[in-house]
This record gives sequence, structure tokens and C-alpha cells, in this order.
Amino acid sequence: MLTGADLLAKVKELGDASKSDLVRACGYVSQKKDGTERLNFTAFYEALLNAKGVEFGAPVRGGKGGRKLSFSTRVQFNGNLMVGKAYTAQLGLQPGDEFEIKLGRKQIQLMPLGSSDDDEE
Repeated sequence: MLTGADLLAKVKELGDASKSDLVRACGYVSQKKDGTERLNFTAFYEALLNAKGVEFGAPVRGGKGGRKLSFSTRVQFNGNLMVGKAYTAQLGLQPGDEFEIKLGRKQIQLMPLGSSDDDEE
């Protein structure tokens, strides 16, 4: 299987070839149990993007895998509204950071103390 500059050169060389022919010519082919050919399009496109400088699987800052963030929350039984550690970590917030609470129509905004509305626009 071709990767990197070799892959880019082969794709450029084959220019007008069909997608199947490109995948086959670059070596992204495997055999199924029944002996027929399987073209690995996903692996080919990932290798092509990697060759062009797009990285896959880069770790997300502030997370260790596991569940994905939903970016939603609920008011708890006692009336509190909780913002979890994963969200504060993404923003680089530290214990003791202070915020001004701004209430709007059906929304709550947390503004770091000392910032102005002009900073957000």
C-alpha cells in the first residue's frame, strides 16, 4: 500500500482513472473469505488525507476517551445547574475563576469577570 508522497504521486499520475482503479493501483485491496477482491476505500482516503497533512486520531484536549460530550445539561432536583469538569477543562478554567452571570430570554451566559461584551464579538 502506498502512503505519503508516493501515494500522492500515484494519484496524480493516474489522474482520470476511476476511483476503484485508483484504490486498486495504490494497493488498498484485500481478499474476502470467499476469495473475491475487497477495495478498502476508507483506508485509501484516510491515507490520502494523511499524505496531504490532515491528521486523524489526534487526542482531544481535556478528555481521556469514553463518552462524548453532549453539550446539554438539566436543572437538578435542588435547582442547581451543573457544568461538568470536561467542559471547564476544554475552556482551560481553573478552580477559583470568577464569572458574572447574565440572564437573557431563556438563556444564561457566564462572562469572565473583567471582560466586556466587545471581547466576544
